[in-house]
Amino acid sequence: MAQDRPNVLLFTTDQHRGDHLGIAGHPMVRTPYLDSFVQHGAYFPNAYTEISSTTGARRVLLSGQGNYACGLVGYSSAEWFPEHTIASVLAGAGYHCINVGWRNLHPRRKLYGFHTVIPHDLHEGADDYMEWLRHEVGPWAQERAHGAGCNDWPARPWHLDERYHPTVWTNEVTMEQITKRDPTRPFFVWSSHLRPHSPYDPPRDFWDMYIRQELPPVPVGDWCAKFDVPNPGLDTRAWFGRLQSDELQRMRAGYMGNVTHIDYQLGRLLEWLQRDGGGLLKDTLVIFASDHGDLQGDHHLLRKCMPYEGSARIPMLIRYPDGMDLPTGVFDRVVGLQDVMPTIIQACGIEVPETVTGDSMLDAVRGAPWRQFFHGEHSPCYSLEQGNHYLTDGSEKYIWFPATEEEQLFDLTNDRQELHNLAGKAEHAERLSFWRGRLIDLLAQRADGFSDGKKLVPRTEWWGPEVE
Repeated sequence: MAQDRPNVLLFTTDQHRGDHLGIAGHPMVRTPYLDSFVQHGAYFPNAYTEISSTTGARRVLLSGQGNYACGLVGYSSAEWFPEHTIASVLAGAGYHCINVGWRNLHPRRKLYGFHTVIPHDLHEGADDYMEWLRHEVGPWAQERAHGAGCNDWPARPWHLDERYHPTVWTNEVTMEQITKRDPTRPFFVWSSHLRPHSPYDPPRDFWDMYIRQELPPVPVGDWCAKFDVPNPGLDTRAWFGRLQSDELQRMRAGYMGNVTHIDYQLGRLLEWLQRDGGGLLKDTLVIFASDHGDLQGDHHLLRKCMPYEGSARIPMLIRYPDGMDLPTGVFDRVVGLQDVMPTIIQACGIEVPETVTGDSMLDAVRGAPWRQFFHGEHSPCYSLEQGNHYLTDGSEKYIWFPATEEEQLFDLTNDRQELHNLAGKAEHAERLSFWRGRLIDLLAQRADGFSDGKKLVPRTEWWGPEVE
Protein backbone atom coordinates (compact mmCIF):
# COMPACT_ATOMS: atom_id res chain seq x y z
CA MET A 1 0.00 0.00 0.00
CA ALA A 2 1.16 3.52 -0.77
CA GLN A 3 0.10 4.64 2.73
CA ASP A 4 0.40 3.07 6.16
CA ARG A 5 -3.33 2.49 6.60
CA PRO A 6 -5.78 1.52 3.88
CA ASN A 7 -8.85 3.46 2.90
CA VAL A 8 -12.01 1.42 3.51
CA LEU A 9 -15.08 1.16 1.28
CA LEU A 10 -17.96 -0.79 2.80
CA PHE A 11 -20.46 -1.34 -0.02
CA THR A 12 -23.72 -2.87 1.16
CA THR A 13 -27.07 -3.83 -0.29
CA ASP A 14 -30.39 -4.64 1.33
CA GLN A 15 -32.19 -7.95 0.98
CA HIS A 16 -29.58 -9.50 -1.37
CA ARG A 17 -29.65 -13.30 -1.42
CA GLY A 18 -26.34 -15.09 -1.01
CA ASP A 19 -27.01 -17.34 -4.00
CA HIS A 20 -27.68 -14.43 -6.39
CA LEU A 21 -24.09 -14.06 -7.57
CA GLY A 22 -22.39 -15.54 -10.58
CA ILE A 23 -19.59 -16.86 -8.39
CA ALA A 24 -22.18 -18.55 -6.15
CA GLY A 25 -23.12 -20.72 -9.11
CA HIS A 26 -26.40 -19.09 -9.99
CA PRO A 27 -27.29 -20.23 -13.51
CA MET A 28 -28.86 -16.92 -14.52
CA VAL A 29 -27.79 -13.89 -12.44
CA ARG A 30 -24.83 -11.95 -13.81
CA THR A 31 -22.52 -10.12 -11.37
CA PRO A 32 -19.20 -9.86 -13.22
CA TYR A 33 -17.67 -7.13 -11.08
CA LEU A 34 -18.42 -8.84 -7.79
CA ASP A 35 -17.28 -12.19 -9.16
CA SER A 36 -13.89 -10.66 -9.94
CA PHE A 37 -13.23 -10.00 -6.24
CA VAL A 38 -12.10 -13.61 -5.95
CA GLN A 39 -9.04 -12.73 -8.06
CA HIS A 40 -8.06 -9.93 -5.68
CA GLY A 41 -9.43 -11.08 -2.35
CA ALA A 42 -11.83 -13.51 -0.69
CA TYR A 43 -15.32 -14.88 -1.29
CA PHE A 44 -17.22 -16.57 1.55
CA PRO A 45 -20.01 -18.81 0.22
CA ASN A 46 -21.13 -19.66 3.77
CA ALA A 47 -21.96 -16.15 4.96
CA TYR A 48 -25.10 -15.64 7.03
CA THR A 49 -26.96 -12.86 8.78
CA GLU A 50 -27.46 -13.02 12.51
CA ILE A 51 -30.83 -11.24 12.21
CA SER A 52 -32.65 -11.53 8.89
CA SER A 53 -34.23 -8.07 8.83
CA THR A 54 -32.73 -4.64 8.41
CA THR A 55 -32.47 -2.79 11.71
CA GLY A 56 -31.03 -5.66 13.73
CA ALA A 57 -28.68 -6.74 10.97
CA ARG A 58 -27.31 -3.21 10.67
CA ARG A 59 -26.67 -3.01 14.38
CA VAL A 60 -24.66 -6.22 14.08
CA LEU A 61 -22.80 -4.90 11.02
CA LEU A 62 -21.82 -1.56 12.53
CA SER A 63 -20.99 -2.74 16.07
CA GLY A 64 -19.36 -6.11 15.45
CA GLN A 65 -21.77 -7.55 18.04
CA GLY A 66 -23.92 -10.57 17.33
CA ASN A 67 -27.64 -10.99 17.86
CA TYR A 68 -28.61 -10.47 21.50
CA ALA A 69 -25.25 -8.81 22.21
CA CYS A 70 -26.27 -5.84 20.02
CA GLY A 71 -29.47 -5.43 22.04
CA LEU A 72 -31.84 -6.54 19.29
CA VAL A 73 -33.09 -9.88 17.97
CA GLY A 74 -35.57 -8.63 15.36
CA TYR A 75 -36.99 -5.53 13.73
CA SER A 76 -37.33 -2.32 15.77
CA SER A 77 -37.14 1.44 15.29
CA ALA A 78 -35.67 1.99 18.75
CA GLU A 79 -32.78 4.39 19.22
CA TRP A 80 -29.45 2.65 19.68
CA PHE A 81 -26.64 3.56 22.10
CA PRO A 82 -23.59 1.48 21.05
CA GLU A 83 -20.35 1.87 22.92
CA HIS A 84 -18.42 1.45 19.67
CA THR A 85 -19.21 1.40 15.96
CA ILE A 86 -16.91 0.91 13.00
CA ALA A 87 -17.13 4.64 12.34
CA SER A 88 -16.50 5.76 15.92
CA VAL A 89 -13.42 3.56 16.21
CA LEU A 90 -12.01 4.62 12.85
CA ALA A 91 -12.81 8.29 13.49
CA GLY A 92 -10.95 8.05 16.76
CA ALA A 93 -7.96 6.69 14.84
CA GLY A 94 -7.95 9.61 12.40
CA TYR A 95 -10.17 8.35 9.59
CA HIS A 96 -12.63 10.60 7.76
CA CYS A 97 -15.90 8.67 8.05
CA ILE A 98 -18.75 9.16 5.56
CA ASN A 99 -22.10 7.37 5.17
CA VAL A 100 -24.16 7.65 1.97
CA GLY A 101 -27.49 6.02 1.21
CA TRP A 102 -29.94 3.67 2.91
CA ARG A 103 -29.55 3.43 6.69
CA ASN A 104 -32.73 2.39 8.59
CA LEU A 105 -31.05 3.46 11.81
CA HIS A 106 -32.93 5.46 14.41
CA PRO A 107 -33.12 8.39 14.81
CA ARG A 108 -32.60 8.51 11.06
CA ARG A 109 -29.99 11.27 11.00
CA LYS A 110 -28.08 10.20 14.12
CA LEU A 111 -24.40 10.08 13.17
CA TYR A 112 -23.41 6.85 14.98
CA GLY A 113 -19.76 7.86 14.71
CA PHE A 114 -19.74 9.19 11.14
CA HIS A 115 -18.63 12.72 10.35
CA THR A 116 -21.02 13.03 7.41
CA VAL A 117 -24.35 11.30 6.76
CA ILE A 118 -26.28 11.72 3.48
CA PRO A 119 -29.31 9.45 3.80
CA HIS A 120 -31.83 7.88 1.46
CA ASP A 121 -34.20 6.84 4.22
CA LEU A 122 -37.73 6.97 2.79
CA HIS A 123 -38.96 9.59 5.28
CA GLU A 124 -39.51 13.34 4.96
CA GLY A 125 -36.60 15.24 6.48
CA ALA A 126 -34.34 12.18 6.33
CA ASP A 127 -34.13 11.51 2.61
CA ASP A 128 -31.58 13.58 0.70
CA TYR A 129 -32.22 11.47 -2.39
CA MET A 130 -35.86 12.57 -2.55
CA GLU A 131 -34.89 16.22 -2.09
CA TRP A 132 -32.44 15.85 -4.99
CA LEU A 133 -34.96 14.01 -7.18
CA ARG A 134 -37.60 16.72 -6.76
CA HIS A 135 -35.04 19.38 -7.53
CA GLU A 136 -33.91 17.56 -10.68
CA VAL A 137 -37.24 16.25 -12.03
CA GLY A 138 -39.90 18.42 -10.44
CA PRO A 139 -41.90 18.73 -7.20
CA TRP A 140 -44.19 15.90 -8.31
CA ALA A 141 -41.37 13.35 -8.56
CA GLN A 142 -41.59 10.24 -6.40
CA GLU A 143 -39.35 7.19 -6.15
CA ARG A 144 -42.36 4.90 -6.17
CA ALA A 145 -44.59 6.79 -8.61
CA HIS A 146 -44.47 3.65 -10.76
CA GLY A 147 -46.82 1.97 -8.29
CA ALA A 148 -44.59 -0.89 -7.12
CA GLY A 149 -44.33 -0.62 -3.36
CA CYS A 150 -41.64 -1.15 -0.78
CA ASN A 151 -42.10 -4.67 0.70
CA ASP A 152 -44.58 -5.55 -2.08
CA TRP A 153 -44.16 -8.37 -4.60
CA PRO A 154 -45.51 -6.61 -7.76
CA ALA A 155 -42.64 -5.56 -10.03
CA ARG A 156 -42.05 -3.33 -13.06
CA PRO A 157 -39.20 -1.39 -14.70
CA TRP A 158 -38.00 1.95 -13.34
CA HIS A 159 -40.24 4.75 -14.63
CA LEU A 160 -37.66 7.53 -15.05
CA ASP A 161 -34.35 7.82 -16.83
CA GLU A 162 -31.69 5.54 -15.32
CA ARG A 163 -29.68 8.46 -13.98
CA TYR A 164 -32.50 9.19 -11.50
CA HIS A 165 -32.54 5.69 -10.00
CA PRO A 166 -31.55 5.65 -6.29
CA THR A 167 -28.83 3.09 -7.00
CA VAL A 168 -27.17 5.53 -9.39
CA TRP A 169 -27.68 8.46 -7.00
CA THR A 170 -26.08 6.57 -4.11
CA ASN A 171 -23.10 5.75 -6.31
CA GLU A 172 -22.75 9.33 -7.61
CA VAL A 173 -22.88 10.83 -4.11
CA THR A 174 -20.35 8.27 -2.89
CA MET A 175 -17.90 9.40 -5.57
CA GLU A 176 -18.65 13.06 -4.83
CA GLN A 177 -17.98 12.60 -1.13
CA ILE A 178 -14.72 10.75 -1.74
CA THR A 179 -13.66 13.63 -3.98
CA LYS A 180 -14.51 16.15 -1.24
CA ARG A 181 -12.96 14.17 1.62
CA ASP A 182 -10.19 15.43 3.86
CA PRO A 183 -7.15 14.51 1.71
CA THR A 184 -4.84 14.36 4.75
CA ARG A 185 -6.67 11.37 6.24
CA PRO A 186 -7.54 7.88 5.08
CA PHE A 187 -11.28 7.48 4.49
CA PHE A 188 -13.96 5.09 5.62
CA VAL A 189 -17.02 5.26 3.36
CA TRP A 190 -20.15 3.21 3.91
CA SER A 191 -22.01 3.24 0.58
CA SER A 192 -25.35 1.67 1.39
CA HIS A 193 -27.87 0.71 -1.30
CA LEU A 194 -31.56 -0.01 -0.71
CA ARG A 195 -31.92 -2.31 -3.72
CA PRO A 196 -32.34 -5.18 -4.56
CA HIS A 197 -34.95 -4.78 -1.79
CA SER A 198 -38.37 -4.09 -3.25
CA PRO A 199 -39.62 -2.22 -5.15
CA TYR A 200 -38.31 -4.60 -7.81
CA ASP A 201 -37.79 -1.80 -10.30
CA PRO A 202 -34.50 -1.97 -12.21
CA PRO A 203 -33.87 0.35 -15.17
CA ARG A 204 -35.34 -1.00 -18.41
CA ASP A 205 -32.07 -2.46 -19.76
CA PHE A 206 -31.63 -4.56 -16.62
CA TRP A 207 -35.30 -5.58 -16.55
CA ASP A 208 -34.95 -6.77 -20.12
CA MET A 209 -31.98 -8.99 -19.20
CA TYR A 210 -34.29 -11.37 -17.30
CA ILE A 211 -37.97 -10.79 -17.98
CA ARG A 212 -38.14 -13.07 -21.06
CA GLN A 213 -35.66 -15.65 -19.76
CA GLU A 214 -36.69 -19.09 -18.56
CA LEU A 215 -35.71 -18.68 -14.92
CA PRO A 216 -34.75 -21.70 -12.80
CA PRO A 217 -37.68 -23.11 -10.80
CA VAL A 218 -38.12 -21.92 -7.23
CA PRO A 219 -37.42 -24.60 -4.61
CA VAL A 220 -40.49 -26.05 -2.92
CA GLY A 221 -39.68 -28.26 0.06
CA ASP A 222 -41.47 -31.36 1.28
CA TRP A 223 -42.32 -29.47 4.48
CA CYS A 224 -43.96 -26.23 3.24
CA ALA A 225 -47.53 -27.19 2.29
CA LYS A 226 -48.96 -24.86 4.97
CA PHE A 227 -47.57 -21.87 3.02
CA ASP A 228 -49.19 -22.92 -0.25
CA VAL A 229 -51.97 -20.33 -0.31
CA PRO A 230 -53.01 -19.58 -3.89
CA ASN A 231 -53.39 -16.21 -5.58
CA PRO A 232 -55.39 -14.22 -6.84
CA GLY A 233 -56.32 -12.26 -3.78
CA LEU A 234 -52.95 -12.52 -2.05
CA ASP A 235 -52.02 -9.35 -0.19
CA THR A 236 -49.19 -7.51 -1.96
CA ARG A 237 -47.29 -7.44 1.35
CA ALA A 238 -47.94 -11.08 2.18
CA TRP A 239 -45.06 -13.06 3.64
CA PHE A 240 -46.26 -16.36 2.25
CA GLY A 241 -48.46 -17.61 -0.58
CA ARG A 242 -48.21 -19.04 -4.08
CA LEU A 243 -47.96 -16.35 -6.73
CA GLN A 244 -49.34 -16.89 -10.21
CA SER A 245 -46.62 -17.80 -12.70
CA ASP A 246 -46.52 -14.43 -14.48
CA GLU A 247 -46.39 -12.54 -11.16
CA LEU A 248 -43.58 -14.78 -9.92
CA GLN A 249 -41.68 -14.25 -13.17
CA ARG A 250 -41.95 -10.47 -12.92
CA MET A 251 -40.94 -10.38 -9.26
CA ARG A 252 -37.89 -12.55 -9.81
CA ALA A 253 -36.83 -10.81 -13.04
CA GLY A 254 -37.12 -7.40 -11.35
CA TYR A 255 -35.12 -8.61 -8.38
CA MET A 256 -32.38 -10.10 -10.57
CA GLY A 257 -32.29 -6.91 -12.62
CA ASN A 258 -31.75 -4.87 -9.44
CA VAL A 259 -28.86 -7.19 -8.46
CA THR A 260 -27.11 -6.81 -11.80
CA HIS A 261 -27.71 -3.06 -11.90
CA ILE A 262 -26.00 -2.72 -8.51
CA ASP A 263 -23.11 -4.85 -9.75
CA TYR A 264 -22.60 -2.56 -12.75
CA GLN A 265 -22.67 0.50 -10.50
CA LEU A 266 -20.10 -1.13 -8.22
CA GLY A 267 -17.94 -1.74 -11.28
CA ARG A 268 -18.26 1.91 -12.23
CA LEU A 269 -17.23 2.97 -8.72
CA LEU A 270 -14.18 0.70 -8.72
CA GLU A 271 -13.10 2.00 -12.11
CA TRP A 272 -13.57 5.57 -10.91
CA LEU A 273 -11.42 4.89 -7.83
CA GLN A 274 -8.70 3.50 -10.07
CA ARG A 275 -8.77 6.24 -12.74
CA ASP A 276 -10.61 9.46 -11.95
CA GLY A 277 -10.12 8.99 -8.22
CA GLY A 278 -6.37 9.24 -8.60
CA GLY A 279 -5.51 5.58 -8.21
CA LEU A 280 -7.26 5.21 -4.85
CA LEU A 281 -8.34 1.63 -5.54
CA LYS A 282 -4.88 0.22 -4.92
CA ASP A 283 -4.95 1.69 -1.39
CA THR A 284 -8.54 0.74 -0.56
CA LEU A 285 -9.96 -2.28 1.24
CA VAL A 286 -13.39 -3.04 -0.26
CA ILE A 287 -15.98 -5.19 1.53
CA PHE A 288 -19.28 -6.12 -0.08
CA ALA A 289 -22.10 -7.50 2.06
CA SER A 290 -25.86 -7.44 2.49
CA ASP A 291 -27.93 -7.30 5.66
CA HIS A 292 -30.13 -10.30 4.75
CA GLY A 293 -31.72 -12.01 1.76
CA ASP A 294 -35.11 -12.19 0.06
CA LEU A 295 -37.17 -15.38 -0.07
CA GLN A 296 -38.46 -14.68 -3.60
CA GLY A 297 -41.12 -17.39 -3.54
CA ASP A 298 -38.89 -20.17 -2.19
CA HIS A 299 -41.14 -22.68 -0.41
CA HIS A 300 -44.08 -20.30 -1.08
CA LEU A 301 -42.40 -17.70 1.17
CA LEU A 302 -41.85 -14.00 0.52
CA ARG A 303 -39.91 -11.12 2.09
CA LYS A 304 -37.47 -12.03 4.92
CA CYS A 305 -37.15 -12.76 8.70
CA MET A 306 -37.04 -16.54 8.17
CA PRO A 307 -34.02 -18.83 8.77
CA TYR A 308 -33.98 -20.40 5.30
CA GLU A 309 -31.17 -19.92 2.79
CA GLY A 310 -33.09 -17.37 0.72
CA SER A 311 -33.29 -14.88 3.58
CA ALA A 312 -30.53 -15.96 5.99
CA ARG A 313 -27.62 -16.49 3.58
CA ILE A 314 -25.91 -13.33 2.32
CA PRO A 315 -23.13 -12.33 -0.08
CA MET A 316 -19.78 -11.56 1.57
CA LEU A 317 -16.71 -10.63 -0.48
CA ILE A 318 -13.47 -8.79 0.25
CA ARG A 319 -11.15 -7.05 -2.21
CA TYR A 320 -7.69 -6.44 -0.77
CA PRO A 321 -5.68 -3.27 -1.30
CA ASP A 322 -2.31 -3.64 -2.99
CA GLY A 323 0.34 -4.80 -0.57
CA MET A 324 -2.00 -6.85 1.63
CA ASP A 325 -0.29 -10.19 1.20
CA LEU A 326 -3.07 -12.69 1.87
CA PRO A 327 -4.38 -15.79 0.09
CA THR A 328 -7.08 -15.14 -2.49
CA GLY A 329 -9.98 -17.34 -3.54
CA VAL A 330 -12.99 -19.08 -1.99
CA PHE A 331 -13.06 -19.75 1.76
CA ASP A 332 -15.73 -21.98 3.28
CA ARG A 333 -15.57 -20.77 6.89
CA VAL A 334 -18.97 -19.67 8.23
CA VAL A 335 -18.92 -15.90 8.62
CA GLY A 336 -21.48 -13.25 9.52
CA LEU A 337 -22.10 -9.54 9.74
CA GLN A 338 -20.47 -9.31 13.18
CA ASP A 339 -17.20 -10.22 11.47
CA VAL A 340 -17.14 -7.12 9.26
CA MET A 341 -16.11 -4.64 11.96
CA PRO A 342 -13.15 -6.66 13.34
CA THR A 343 -12.01 -7.35 9.75
CA ILE A 344 -11.89 -3.64 8.99
CA ILE A 345 -10.36 -2.66 12.33
CA GLN A 346 -7.65 -5.31 12.06
CA ALA A 347 -6.82 -4.36 8.46
CA CYS A 348 -6.37 -0.75 9.61
CA GLY A 349 -3.94 -1.78 12.35
CA ILE A 350 -6.22 -0.70 15.21
CA GLU A 351 -7.01 -2.61 18.39
CA VAL A 352 -10.40 -4.30 18.23
CA PRO A 353 -12.68 -3.17 21.10
CA GLU A 354 -13.58 -5.75 23.75
CA THR A 355 -17.28 -5.22 22.99
CA VAL A 356 -16.87 -6.93 19.62
CA THR A 357 -18.08 -10.55 19.46
CA GLY A 358 -17.14 -11.18 15.83
CA ASP A 359 -13.80 -12.25 14.40
CA SER A 360 -11.66 -10.86 11.61
CA MET A 361 -12.30 -12.65 8.35
CA LEU A 362 -8.64 -12.04 7.55
CA ASP A 363 -7.90 -14.66 10.23
CA ALA A 364 -10.26 -17.06 8.44
CA VAL A 365 -8.36 -16.44 5.22
CA ARG A 366 -5.08 -17.16 7.01
CA GLY A 367 -6.41 -20.50 8.28
CA ALA A 368 -6.58 -19.54 11.94
CA PRO A 369 -8.94 -21.44 14.28
CA TRP A 370 -12.54 -20.48 13.60
CA ARG A 371 -16.02 -20.86 15.08
CA GLN A 372 -17.57 -24.30 14.86
CA PHE A 373 -21.06 -23.03 14.08
CA PHE A 374 -23.09 -19.88 13.62
CA HIS A 375 -26.26 -18.74 15.41
CA GLY A 376 -29.02 -16.56 14.00
CA GLU A 377 -32.52 -15.71 15.16
CA HIS A 378 -35.53 -13.50 14.64
CA SER A 379 -38.26 -12.49 17.06
CA PRO A 380 -41.85 -12.73 15.80
CA CYS A 381 -42.50 -10.19 13.08
CA TYR A 382 -45.22 -11.49 10.75
CA SER A 383 -46.70 -13.90 13.29
CA LEU A 384 -45.89 -15.51 16.64
CA GLU A 385 -45.24 -18.84 14.92
CA GLN A 386 -42.62 -17.28 12.62
CA GLY A 387 -40.16 -16.42 15.44
CA ASN A 388 -37.09 -18.64 15.14
CA HIS A 389 -33.56 -19.66 16.06
CA TYR A 390 -31.11 -21.39 13.72
CA LEU A 391 -27.63 -22.89 13.80
CA THR A 392 -25.40 -23.79 10.87
CA ASP A 393 -21.85 -24.82 10.13
CA GLY A 394 -22.32 -24.45 6.39
CA SER A 395 -22.85 -28.20 5.99
CA GLU A 396 -25.97 -28.68 8.10
CA LYS A 397 -28.65 -26.36 9.43
CA TYR A 398 -30.85 -26.78 12.50
CA ILE A 399 -33.96 -24.62 12.99
CA TRP A 400 -36.23 -24.28 16.01
CA PHE A 401 -39.51 -22.36 16.18
CA PRO A 402 -40.16 -21.62 19.90
CA ALA A 403 -43.91 -20.97 19.52
CA THR A 404 -44.69 -24.28 17.79
CA GLU A 405 -41.68 -26.31 19.02
CA GLU A 406 -41.16 -27.39 15.41
CA GLU A 407 -37.65 -28.49 14.51
CA GLN A 408 -36.07 -28.72 11.08
CA LEU A 409 -32.77 -30.22 9.99
CA PHE A 410 -31.26 -29.76 6.55
CA ASP A 411 -28.24 -31.33 4.87
CA LEU A 412 -26.85 -28.24 3.13
CA THR A 413 -24.01 -30.18 1.52
CA ASN A 414 -26.41 -32.25 -0.58
CA ASP A 415 -29.56 -30.13 -0.30
CA ARG A 416 -28.64 -26.44 -0.32
CA GLN A 417 -32.18 -25.53 -1.37
CA GLU A 418 -33.58 -27.14 1.80
CA LEU A 419 -36.04 -29.37 -0.03
CA HIS A 420 -35.99 -32.19 2.54
CA ASN A 421 -36.55 -31.73 6.26
CA LEU A 422 -34.62 -34.53 8.01
CA ALA A 423 -36.03 -33.88 11.49
CA GLY A 424 -38.33 -36.70 12.52
CA LYS A 425 -36.50 -39.28 10.42
CA ALA A 426 -35.05 -42.04 12.60
CA GLU A 427 -31.77 -42.23 10.71
CA HIS A 428 -31.07 -38.56 11.49
CA ALA A 429 -32.15 -38.59 15.15
CA GLU A 430 -28.56 -38.47 16.41
CA ARG A 431 -27.71 -35.40 14.32
CA LEU A 432 -30.92 -33.69 15.39
CA SER A 433 -30.09 -34.31 19.05
CA PHE A 434 -26.54 -33.05 18.50
CA TRP A 435 -27.70 -29.74 17.06
CA ARG A 436 -30.49 -29.34 19.62
CA GLY A 437 -27.90 -29.77 22.36
CA ARG A 438 -25.77 -27.03 20.88
CA LEU A 439 -28.71 -24.62 20.89
CA ILE A 440 -29.66 -25.61 24.46
CA ASP A 441 -26.13 -24.83 25.66
CA LEU A 442 -25.91 -21.55 23.75
CA LEU A 443 -29.29 -20.18 24.85
CA ALA A 444 -28.69 -21.24 28.46
CA GLN A 445 -26.06 -18.49 28.61
CA ARG A 446 -28.76 -15.87 27.99
CA ALA A 447 -31.35 -14.37 30.30
CA ASP A 448 -34.36 -14.58 28.01
CA GLY A 449 -35.54 -18.04 29.05
CA PHE A 450 -35.33 -20.06 25.84
CA SER A 451 -33.25 -22.74 27.58
CA ASP A 452 -32.97 -24.08 31.11
CA GLY A 453 -29.67 -25.76 30.34
CA LYS A 454 -31.30 -29.16 29.82
CA LYS A 455 -33.99 -28.52 27.25
CA LEU A 456 -35.34 -25.83 24.96
CA VAL A 457 -38.19 -23.88 26.53
CA PRO A 458 -41.08 -22.97 24.20
CA ARG A 459 -42.59 -19.50 24.08
CA THR A 460 -46.37 -19.28 23.90
CA GLU A 461 -46.59 -15.48 23.95
CA TRP A 462 -45.17 -12.85 21.63
CA TRP A 463 -41.63 -11.75 22.49
CA GLY A 464 -40.27 -8.41 21.38
CA PRO A 465 -37.17 -7.62 19.35
CA GLU A 466 -35.40 -5.57 22.03
CA VAL A 467 -33.21 -7.31 24.59
CA GLU A 468 -34.21 -6.33 28.11
